[in-house]
Amino acid sequence: MAESENIVAGTAEKIFADLADAQTVNRDKKGAWKAPLWQALTAAGLPLAWVPEDCGGSGASLAEGFSVLSAAGRFAVAVPLTETMLAGWLLAQAKIASPDGEMTVAPASPKDRIALNADGSLSGRARGVPFAKAARHIAVVASGNGGLAIALVDATACRIEAGLNLGGDNSDTVTLDKVHPVTIRPAPNGFDHNALMLMGGVARSLQIAGALESMLDISVRYSNERVAFEKKISKFQAVQHNLARLAGESAAALAAATSAADAIANSTSFNDEVFLEAASAKIRCSEAAEKGGGIAHQVHGAIGFTIEHILHRYSLRALSWRDDFGSESYWAVELGKLVAARGADELWPLVASR
Repeated sequence: MAESENIVAGTAEKIFADLADAQTVNRDKKGAWKAPLWQALTAAGLPLAWVPEDCGGSGASLAEGFSVLSAAGRFAVAVPLTETMLAGWLLAQAKIASPDGEMTVAPASPKDRIALNADGSLSGRARGVPFAKAARHIAVVASGNGGLAIALVDATACRIEAGLNLGGDNSDTVTLDKVHPVTIRPAPNGFDHNALMLMGGVARSLQIAGALESMLDISVRYSNERVAFEKKISKFQAVQHNLARLAGESAAALAAATSAADAIANSTSFNDEVFLEAASAKIRCSEAAEKGGGIAHQVHGAIGFTIEHILHRYSLRALSWRDDFGSESYWAVELGKLVAARGADELWPLVASR
């Protein structure tokens, strides 16, 4: 990690540790912690980290922004930081200035589409849009006869049906019925729906990897505190085996997610190599979320399932992030299509190039 990435990640970690401690958040049923956290994040310039300075942002590099997402995953932060960063990045692709406040992106599913009408308005339905209810603006990718466009939409102009994911965070349905955007511009050459899905998928992969790191730390600490049959449960071979498996899932997710983030940060386009890395990361991290979460809860026994314990903050969010921006089954099919299209002779060179 470069020094600048360390500084940015360190800033995020300190803010999260001070204002988003899992125990404090879990006890606060009214959500009073959210406003001070968002104010601190905004003051540090993190929500608009990926927005160039001439578009009203912080001008941080992709790598620096990815380090913030890893930290957000380790704290299972339930505010639209990732979504605002993605929205700012999307708007910046079309040189659209980002407004202040919370944002999200639509569509958040690879199968949903927003249409650009002849009069410049937008119509369509996007399901599973994270934190749409909390967002002031939505960054939208729309398809029209002239190609793709990127638009900034006032959230109040849309019909938003509230929904919740497994972690209890908003995952809403956004309907646009001839909504006129605040700003709309053509998407740059080479940009397509997959670019947003891959970027969002890598963001979620980093968050899942971060959450698994925290689940491992919590489980190891608990196993060294919990006593059964007059000895710590960490001394039992079965528990040790489970912790080793959890460590393996965490390490695999972290390796896949950081590799994909590095590929995007060092590439000028979403080419086949980036597709391979990003799709593979979403597949592997999603699998690790299922296996790792189950192991962590098994180590904790019944206490890990109680609402009072913090473990569910990480495990349920990691599971819910599996579906955002394409599930592992979706990306497995798409990855298979890529391999088949390139042909058998091209598979090994593609894999070996990473």
